[in-house]
This record gives sequence, structure tokens and C-alpha cells, in this order.
Amino acid sequence: MNADPRLEVAHANMVENQVRPWEVLDARVLDVLASVPREAFVPRAYEALAYADVMLPIGYDEVMLKPVVEGRMLQALLPLASERVLEIGTGTGYFAACLSRLSARVTSIDRRAEFVEAARGRLRELACDNVDCLHADAFSGFAPAEPFDAIAVTGAVAELPRVFGDWLKPDGRVFVIHGLAPAMPAVLLQRAADGGWIEDRRFETDIPYLAGAEPVPRFHL
Repeated sequence: MNADPRLEVAHANMVENQVRPWEVLDARVLDVLASVPREAFVPRAYEALAYADVMLPIGYDEVMLKPVVEGRMLQALLPLASERVLEIGTGTGYFAACLSRLSARVTSIDRRAEFVEAARGRLRELACDNVDCLHADAFSGFAPAEPFDAIAVTGAVAELPRVFGDWLKPDGRVFVIHGLAPAMPAVLLQRAADGGWIEDRRFETDIPYLAGAEPVPRFHL
């Protein structure tokens, strides 16, 4: 648990007064959010805001998502204890830590080596031994040795890259937030028998784009 009593209270309030009212009701997900110390993953300057209902800057114009969004993402993807999960966008490592408590193995990739090294240290301190953090770019050269059961994309994409489907098992699924601000649909995509996608829209939000997945600028005459 948190050493600081104020953070203990904030942690409990995050789960009960932010995440649960936002229709995150799965017991496994709530247990994970209640057990992973979020303050261990936020930049030190923002430790007091670890459990606040805000996005937190983590450097390079990237952010740590709001707890409510992370809770909805976990509930939508809901990995089984036997499944292997790919996370695209390691960030601070917090979401990988949450995924590690739900699944058999997590591979987390990020294009920024600084994020990967820092996340490895944080995850090691919390004994998240089933997480592999890799310095890799999802849009340039990444090629997993075997397919995953599920993929979690922690930044928005303007359009779903075709390659994501290549990394999944035939019945695999992807949680992704896509489209254009300010109303981006957050969806769970399930592979269909014909190779296409079955889309289950869960909610709308507005988060920064994953590096390399921004909208292509359009010029109007």
C-alpha cells in the first residue's frame, strides 16, 4: 500500500468515486486498480496528482491517461489469465503493470528508449516479472515472433494500421481509440472469420495521438 496516508485515501477515492461510477464494474479490473500503486509510475513532480482525474504529462508532449480511461480500457480488453497481450505505447509502465496482473504475459513497446528503461525499473521494483519492455516502433520494423491474444493501444490513431491485425491470433482483439478530436470513439475490435473486424464502440474521449499515427494534414483550396 501507499506509505503516504493522503495517497492511500486518494487511491481509494480514485477507484470508488472516479472509476467505478464510470461504469467500470468488473471485479478483476477494480482489484487491479486498487492494488497497483499509481504514484510509483508518475513523474515525481506530479506524485500528488497520481490519483487525480486528469492526464499527466510524462515528457516529449506525451501523457499518462486519466484513471477512468485506463479502467475502461482494461475492462473492454479484459485479458484472461492465460493470454498474451501486446501494449503499444509503454509510457511510464503503469498500464503494463495493470495488464500484467490480468494476463499471462505482456509485451510492451515504445519508440522512446528513455521510457522503456524507466518503465523496466519501475516494473522490476513491483515484481512484475511477466512484462517484457522493448524499445521498438510499432510503425517501423517491429515484428513479434508469435501472435498475441489481445492488443492495447495507449494513444489515439487517426486510422487503424493494417499491421495490427497481422500481430493477432485469428480470434484476437484490439482496444484502440481512433478518429479525429474532439470526439474519438474508443472501440474493441474483434477479428471476424473473413479477416475483417467486428467493432464494439464503448465510449468517446479525446487523447493525444500515438507518435506516428497522427492525421495526415489536409489542404483545402
